[in-house]
Amino acid sequence: MKIGIIGAGASGMMAAIIASEGGAQVTLIEKKDRVGKKILATGNGKCNFTNKVVNESDYYSQYKSVHSDYISQFNQEQVLSFFESRGMLIKERNDYCYPRSEQAATLLDILRAGLVKNRVNILTECCPEEIRIKEDGFEVRAGSRTLFFHRLILACGGFAGEKKAQGLSGYAYAEKLGHSLVPVVPALVQLKVKDKDFKGIAGVRTEAAVTLYIENKKKVTEQGELQLTAYGISGIPVFQLSRHAAYGFRQKQPVTASIDFLPEYSEEEWKAVVLNKWKNMDKKETLEDFFLGFLNKKLNLLFIREAGLKPQTSIGGCRIEKILQVCLQMKNWEIKLKETNPFEQAQVCAGGVPLSEVTLSLESRKVKGLYFAGELLDVDGRCGGYNLQWAWTSGYIAGKAAAEK
Repeated sequence: MKIGIIGAGASGMMAAIIASEGGAQVTLIEKKDRVGKKILATGNGKCNFTNKVVNESDYYSQYKSVHSDYISQFNQEQVLSFFESRGMLIKERNDYCYPRSEQAATLLDILRAGLVKNRVNILTECCPEEIRIKEDGFEVRAGSRTLFFHRLILACGGFAGEKKAQGLSGYAYAEKLGHSLVPVVPALVQLKVKDKDFKGIAGVRTEAAVTLYIENKKKVTEQGELQLTAYGISGIPVFQLSRHAAYGFRQKQPVTASIDFLPEYSEEEWKAVVLNKWKNMDKKETLEDFFLGFLNKKLNLLFIREAGLKPQTSIGGCRIEKILQVCLQMKNWEIKLKETNPFEQAQVCAGGVPLSEVTLSLESRKVKGLYFAGELLDVDGRCGGYNLQWAWTSGYIAGKAAAEK
C-alpha cells in the first residue's frame, strides 16, 4: 500500500507516522526546505501543543459535532500519551500543555525521529503541480517527478503564516478534485482600527473585556490581556474573536468593538469609586492627578483629551458629571474596525473543506481513497493548543484510515 501525504506540518507528520506504523509505504511531500517549520513558531517558540480540557465550544465549524465525532477518536489524553511514550516530558500551565523544555524544537525532533524510524520517504522543496485520479489510485506530478499512490492525504494547510504563495494551495487541490470550500479568512489575528489614531497608546498592555458587534448586534465577548498597537488591537481576547470579525469584513458588514478597561467592576461599583475619589480630593489638583491610578497613563490622557478636556485643568474647574462621563467611557470605549491583519500574520485560517464532504474517517465522499487532515478542513480552534490538537487528531484519523487495507 503506497500512501502519499502532501504537507509536512503537524497533521501531515502525524498522518505519516500513524500510516507507516500501520504497514503502509509512506511518502511525505513538503514544498518548504524542511518539515514542520510552522511548529517552531507555535506558542512563541514554546509550543502549546494541546490542552488538558477540550470541549465542543473550543472549535468553530459549520459542522456542529467536531469534538464528539472527531476529537474523541484521538483526544488530548491520547496526544499526551503519544508524546510521553516517545520520551517527551510535559509541562502544564493553566491546562495549557507544553514540552518540559519549553522548546517547540523538542516536539518537532520527536516527530522527525518517528518519520526516520518508520522509514517514511520525505521529499522537501517539492511542490505538486497536478493530481490525477486513476482507476486504482492517484498520480501526482511535481516538476520532473511523477509519483503514484494508492491513497492520498491532503494535509497542506492554509495561508496562515505564509509570507508568499508558493505553488498551489491545499484549497486549490481540493477544488480541482471536486470539493467545495467554506470561505477562507484569517483567524487568531490582529484587528485594524478605523478613524482613530492609536499611535499615542501603542505598546499599552492591559486586562480588558472586548465585545464584538457585527451590524450593531452583539456577537461575542472575550477577556484577557489586550495589546494596543499603532494600527489597532491585538492580544488573546482579540485573537479569539477575530474569525467572527473576519467574516463580517468579508460580507462588508459594519464591525465595531466595545472595550471595557475595568471588567472587574460593575458600572455601579465603578461610579462609586469615582465619586468617592472626587469627594476626598483637593479640588485644586488637576484632572491628570484625579485620573492617576485608574489606567495606564497613556489611556488616562487619551480619555481626558477625547472628552475635549485638558489634563492640567483643575478638578474644581470641571463638573463631576463630566468627569463621571469620561470615567464611564473607560468601561465602554467604542471603536470601529476596518479589517484584519493579512493571512501572513494570522495563526490559523477559518473555513475550508466542509466536514459534510468527508466521512468520520476523513475520507472524501467525492473521491475514493482521498483523505484530508489539518487546517485544510473547515475547523478552527480557540487559542490554547486547540488547533494543534485538531492537527494531531485529524492526522491520526486520516493516517490510520488510509493505511487500512
